Amino acid sequence: MAGDPAVSPPPLASTGAEHSPLAPLSIHDLTVAYHRKPVLWDVDLDVPGGQLVGVVGPNGAGKSTLIKAVLELIPKASGRVLIFGQPYSKVRSRVAYVPQRESVDWDFPVSALDVVTMGRYGRIGWFKPVSRSHKAAALEALDRVGIASLAHRQISQLSGGQQQRTFLARALVQDADLYLMDEPFAAVDAATERAIVALLHDLRAAGKTCLVVHHDLQTVREYFDHVILLNMRVVAHGPTAGVFNNENLQRAYGGKLTLLSEAADAVARISQGK
Repeated sequence: MAGDPAVSPPPLASTGAEHSPLAPLSIHDLTVAYHRKPVLWDVDLDVPGGQLVGVVGPNGAGKSTLIKAVLELIPKASGRVLIFGQPYSKVRSRVAYVPQRESVDWDFPVSALDVVTMGRYGRIGWFKPVSRSHKAAALEALDRVGIASLAHRQISQLSGGQQQRTFLARALVQDADLYLMDEPFAAVDAATERAIVALLHDLRAAGKTCLVVHHDLQTVREYFDHVILLNMRVVAHGPTAGVFNNENLQRAYGGKLTLLSEAADAVARISQGK
């Protein structure tokens, strides 16, 4: 509704330096709208290479929309996105995507190994036979996420944590340079969460860049090197130690009363040095 302060975006953050052609992900003045209502407004930033980057903000802030716009899954109203200095269409093989688990049809009759092998199709080619080496790579990826023993189980028979690990393995087997993950920690058990964190650390050690939509404010400082605070616009972005603070959290979550208690808990942990 026009004039409703709840839909007014917070002040636009300063972008700092000019865009780098070497950035794994460079977003230039990106706006996305659904039915003429902006969901993302003038997002302009570079994602630093070789780091774990969290995208944090209240429900409806546009976090998942940001990733989908980068992947060209939804149209942009304006702006452009470059990945390693090129449009996504030219560097698809360098990008891996882990979608939200609830967005996947888990009743589709395929095994965990089948799902992971799909991550190799860019190398195999569609409708071509899957070689033994590609299956071996898929099995290795399942082993890295701790569920190699479930390779031949139908995906609907997997637990939520096992399903999430399957999609992480599919992204791993692509051997990408940029990983985009949409809420990978949502509704998973503690063991799966630890496995995901270990995997993120392995990817960073290998020089990969991970952009991760995340909802748990209490673990942001522990999990991420760099954070993007988003509420339709970029409220702040930069190294987590400098950006994830009381002032920026209030700016990002202001007006979202149902989440202010979470923000308060996170701020308390920051003040206690936890």
